[in-house]
Amino acid sequence: MTQAVAHAVSDEADTPAGALETAAAPRGRMSGKERRAQLVEVARKLFAQKGLDGTSVEEIASKAGVSKPVVYEHFGGKEGLYAVVVDREMQRLLDGVAGALTGGHPRELLEQAAMALLGYIETDTDGFRILIRDSGVGSQSGTFASLINDIASQVESQLAFEFKARGFDTKLAPLYSQALVGMVALTGQWWLDTRKPKKAEVAAHLVNLAWNGLSHLEAKPTINSVVS
Repeated sequence: MTQAVAHAVSDEADTPAGALETAAAPRGRMSGKERRAQLVEVARKLFAQKGLDGTSVEEIASKAGVSKPVVYEHFGGKEGLYAVVVDREMQRLLDGVAGALTGGHPRELLEQAAMALLGYIETDTDGFRILIRDSGVGSQSGTFASLINDIASQVESQLAFEFKARGFDTKLAPLYSQALVGMVALTGQWWLDTRKPKKAEVAAHLVNLAWNGLSHLEAKPTINSVVS
């Protein structure tokens, strides 16, 4: 991690803005914390629309109503700001998936994971676009690939427990967790723009394929463990 990016991530907590913040005060009258939050939200929208390379510090500053030095003071540049935005989005999605995996039957775990990821795409569309824009779902490296690995690791522990209880080889849990999470992520990327069918129906069909296989598909699958 570069010094500028490391500075930006730590700066998100409570680094003082100093005299520069005072100079910006007449325009927005924001505290350092408020200004950083504003810049993050402005940059989030721009990064979702244009990506890191397509977004300039000038544009971020203009949209936020501040001068370029303010952006540099708080984040060290657009790369540092981008790092903060990505870190927030990754944590938001991971927390959502972790909170959704409440245990139970393996099919319910799959339903919960599918609904959590699709729910994030539905409510945090800009965030998902940021995560997949600079490292596609199918990539073996980059932001979203790392995120998928993190989610798969959480699913893996649940699958290993269920595999052991049923006499299956627990060494296969990582393979199945990657396959299941990857399938949901790729479908989610497609659903990001189509938004049809509805979220619950998409999740139901994903679970239908994963649980029953092509040779035992249900005619009209439904989600049983998650409402909404």
